[in-house]
Amino acid sequence: MQYRKLGRSDLTVSALSLGCWSMAGGGMWGEQDAEDSIATIRTAQELGINFFDTAEGYGNGYSEELLAQALGHRRQEVIIATKVSQKNLRAPDVVTACERSLKRLNTDYIDVYYIHWPSPEIPISETMEAFERLRTEGKIRVTACSNFASGDLEKLLRHGRAEANQLPYSLLWRAIEYHVTPYCQEQGVSVTCYSPLSQGLLTGRYHSADEVPPERARTRHFSSHRSFAEHGHPGVEELLFDTLDQMRKLCDQAQITMTQAALGWAMAQPGVGSVIAGARKPEQIRQSASACDIDFSRDFLNQLSELSQKLKEELGPSPDKWSVDSSRYDCMPDEDEAAPRRESTRV
Repeated sequence: MQYRKLGRSDLTVSALSLGCWSMAGGGMWGEQDAEDSIATIRTAQELGINFFDTAEGYGNGYSEELLAQALGHRRQEVIIATKVSQKNLRAPDVVTACERSLKRLNTDYIDVYYIHWPSPEIPISETMEAFERLRTEGKIRVTACSNFASGDLEKLLRHGRAEANQLPYSLLWRAIEYHVTPYCQEQGVSVTCYSPLSQGLLTGRYHSADEVPPERARTRHFSSHRSFAEHGHPGVEELLFDTLDQMRKLCDQAQITMTQAALGWAMAQPGVGSVIAGARKPEQIRQSASACDIDFSRDFLNQLSELSQKLKEELGPSPDKWSVDSSRYDCMPDEDEAAPRRESTRV
């Protein structure tokens, strides 16, 4: 396992981290056995993964409870990251949300505390003041943000530090390369990337858009005619699956699984601190962790980038995977003035 510094902090995290959202089950992921979740978390530790990602919004706190149960007395050996929801960014609500997460996680401190989404309504100065209070009290070690475009991050950094910015990033979704990643690198903020397998697309299991579960076919890759896609655009389904087919052939030639290739590519990208791989069973995290054992050639990684370049260009620089016209990125008001309320419907 590789380990890296998170931003400019003193935290050293595994290059591959375990995402615990899918363990919460529900409509997005389907039923999940708690024992499988606990076994997966413990297997991740055995593989050298020390960075675990959850949020108060994942199963209304259930994911945090599962993580605490699995870690038990080994909590001190790991780095726990959790998130405060967009609706809880008023100063008193931040503190209350943190206290609830601490209780569910059965710990007296959170290593990395993320702002889950920027707010178009609540001044970032107020939120950051509450985060600094929590840090001073020893309840959190590091402040971080999630889903912050370069403009949002610039406004946050006027009021303090964020050591990580968690963003969707994969071979099929490279929008942050245009503006966000360069700014993060300039400011010493690590990118922690989620959906590195694009919710299963990069595992190679799907060969057409019709095979993808409707709840997952909602990004701008897919046609807005699909029941969960709300972006109002035609999508790039033909290009998407042509790209996946070419990647599948390249991986077959190299005798590397698509999962290994996708995770290896993401971990090799500039500015990436950790790649968050979701898993619901021990064998899934073993498969993901095996990517860390492969010495990928620069030529192979470059070929993967070339295969996804057209998709990157077609989808453009907006980092919002789900919307263009009403993007939730770069939404924070200038001069900390409140803007009309626009609730996020996603965690």
